Formats: sequence, structure tokens, C-alpha cells
Amino acid sequence: MAARREKKSEERSHKNTQNGAQAPQVQWGRAWEVDWFSLASILFLLMFAPLIVYYFVMSCDQYQCSLTAPLTDLLTGKKHLSDIWSKTPTLTYRAAGIYAVWVAFQVILYVFVPDFCHKLLPGYVGGVQEGAVTPAGVVNKYEINGLQAWIITHLLWFANAYYFHFFSPTIIFDNWIPLLWCANILGYMVSTFAMIKGYFFPTNAKDCKFTGNFFYDYMMGIEFNPRIGKWFDFKLFFNGRPGIVAWTLINLSYAAKQQELYGQVTNSMILVNILQGIYVLDFFWNETWYLKTIDICHDHFGWYLGWGDCVWLPYLYTLQGLYLVYHPVQLCTAHAIGILLLGLVGYYIFRATNHQKDLFRRTNGNCRIWGRKPEYIECSYMSVGGTKYHSKLLTSGFWGWARHFNYTGDLMGSLAYCLACGFEHLLPYFYIVYMTILLTHRCIRDEHRCLSKYGKDWTRYTAAVPYRLIPGLF
Repeated sequence: MAARREKKSEERSHKNTQNGAQAPQVQWGRAWEVDWFSLASILFLLMFAPLIVYYFVMSCDQYQCSLTAPLTDLLTGKKHLSDIWSKTPTLTYRAAGIYAVWVAFQVILYVFVPDFCHKLLPGYVGGVQEGAVTPAGVVNKYEINGLQAWIITHLLWFANAYYFHFFSPTIIFDNWIPLLWCANILGYMVSTFAMIKGYFFPTNAKDCKFTGNFFYDYMMGIEFNPRIGKWFDFKLFFNGRPGIVAWTLINLSYAAKQQELYGQVTNSMILVNILQGIYVLDFFWNETWYLKTIDICHDHFGWYLGWGDCVWLPYLYTLQGLYLVYHPVQLCTAHAIGILLLGLVGYYIFRATNHQKDLFRRTNGNCRIWGRKPEYIECSYMSVGGTKYHSKLLTSGFWGWARHFNYTGDLMGSLAYCLACGFEHLLPYFYIVYMTILLTHRCIRDEHRCLSKYGKDWTRYTAAVPYRLIPGLF
């Protein structure tokens, strides 16, 4: 799904020259045509992804997080679908009010509160920043204030928990399934609106793609960067807010519920909060860098991003904390330290790898990586408008080990989250299975796009860096 943020930075340092005839124009970005396999995959996700989310949440609510017990009950006739559905909490006015206030608050922080963190925090880049060039040659500007929104939101959360007491810190857990219906409503509304907008009043008609297949266009999106007004960018808002800001709040609510039920917060819950909190803070600290990733640079905005960021991300990326509410796990000291080290080493690899690419891109190769001048391959590509751009593909440092070594670090961190939950149930391990499939698929998808975009230059690059994720293996 949309949900996990793509970490593959754009490799270019733009130097454009007007050229229409010398180099062939290639199509890059989202597909123009739909094959039968892609269509079948999209129909499957449209039909079953919402059910998958419901199944996981319901299994915890009614079956103590067992993924097999509901199926066993249904197959043996012990229960019927109507029995399970009748026990599912419905949409409530309270949940609708909570969710409406939450989204409205994040919109206010995003649109109406200019960033001041970049003036106070050394090394942080925020405020108005330029994104990457789009396939049509457009460069959008963004107000980068995600870290500020996260800080304000969490300060208010802790102020309420320890001082004001307007609501219980367990409010998210206590309304988790009713909030699921609210998230689905928003996800479908924004996805449908984005499709209608793409047809009738796009922000930039040259950055729209129509395949002629309704389901594909609805799923993968039509507009590249749909916007309302000057600053409300659908991609940046829904990719980062409200889902990722909520991620750490959801985990805190789980920890508060564990404290309420058992009188303590286990070290496994603390580990999940810390490791996932590091990932969330990293995302917002590097939000400017995020403007150069696949989500912004290649994906169009449709159901994949709209519904995925509203529902899939907050509900399935927080399964470890949800599981630990029902099954509190107190790890032995050695196990806890091992998981912490795995998560921190994974984060270091993830961050250091992305930093190397970002440094290389920002300096146009005039830097040092691991104490040496970087090695790279010169390449070029054409925009839809016929403008020729030049790029450099880095082959030094971690990027000389594997073409997506940042994903390797990401997977190490993902595994650490799951290991914190012990081995009693499969549910918390969905995350590492999903992330492995997702990131492997993204490797293949990204390389197919890069081959189309860079042509023979990409072939030279893959010869220089032959492995995708694990040096010597894959």
C-alpha cells in the first residue's frame, strides 16, 4: 500500500539544456498503459485491502489477536459472519467528532502556521522549499512544517495527559474501531475527489495521466501534484499528516492502555514506542529530503496514497503496540538490548545511506564519502516537454554495496519492531512480511522505471552495482 514512505532518493542534480532531437524521450513516472496482471492486482487491493485491515483489528478486538481463530470459527460453523459483524463497534458521533477535530487541527497546522523550527534548530531545513522537477518540467514549492506540527501536537498531548485532563490518553485505543470507519470515509472521499479533480479542474493538466481504465486511474491516480490554493498539496499533507503524526500518538495511547490494564508499561512497549518514534522523527526532520523521493517524484495521487495513508498506515503500521495491549511482553534484558541494537543499527544504515545520496545530490558530486571522492555514472533523460536533464548515479559508499541498501536498513528496523512482541502470535509479524514484499516490489518497480528513464546508462549502473538489497545474495 501507500503507506510506508519510499526512501529511494532521486539521483539527479538538475542541469537542464533545451534539446528536442538528440536524445529519445522516455516515459517515466506512473504507467500509461495497463496490463492484465496490474489490473487484476488493483482490483484485488480495491476489494480486499479494507477487509484485511478490518480483519486484523477485529481479530484483536474479538480473538485476542489470533489470526487463525476467526477463520477456524467460520469454517467449522461455530460462528457466522453476522456473529462477528454484530460484535464489531459501529461508527459513533464521539469517534466522528474526534476524527474531524484531529484532521481539522492538522490542516490548520499545515496551512496556516508557517514553520519556525528552521530558525531555532541548527541543521534542520524547513520553511518554503522547492520539490523535484515533475515529468512535465514543473517545480512546485512546499511549506515544510511537519516537524513543527509533530512537536505542537505532542506537547498538547502531554499537557493534557499530565495537566489539563480534558480526555484520557487511552482515547485512541478506546475508540479504535469507530475511528477506523472515520478513516475509511476520509480515505474514500479524498481519493474520489482527487479523481474528479483530475478530470475537471487539475492543478496542472500536463502532469495528468489517463489510461482509460477507470479502476487503474482511481487506484494509482491521475494528477501528479493535486493542490488546493497555493500551499495545500494533497501528497505532502496525506503522506505526512494526519497518518504519520498520529503514529506516535497511537503508540502512546496503547502504552497508556497497558498502564491502565496492568499497572505497568512493559519494556517491549517502550521499545516499540522508541524505535518507531525514531523513525517518525527522522521522517519529519528530513521532510525536505522527502520531496525528492518516489512518493513525490513519481507516484500520482489516487486511492493508493489517499486511502492508504488514511487507513492502511495508521492501522497496520501500529499492530505491534496494539498486540502488546492484549499480550503484554516483558523481555529479558539480553533480548531487549539485542532488539534495541538491531533497530538502531538498521536505523543507522537507513539514515547513513540516504545521507550519502542526499550529500552527493546537494553538492553535485563535490563531496567525500567514506573519506574519498565519490564514484558515479553520468546519465541523462528527457522530460515529457522535451527538456534534457543530466544526472549522476552514485556508486560509492553504501550505494556501491547495493542499489537499495537504504531499504535493507529499513527492513532491519522493521524486524526489530516485530521481535519485541515475542513469538506467541503471527499478527505482529505481518509488518516485516509486508515490508519485505513491499520494498522488494519497489526495487523492481523503481528499476523498471529507471531503465525506461535512463536507458543504456541504467544498464551501465546495474553492471557497476549488481545487487539490489543484500550484497552477494540479492
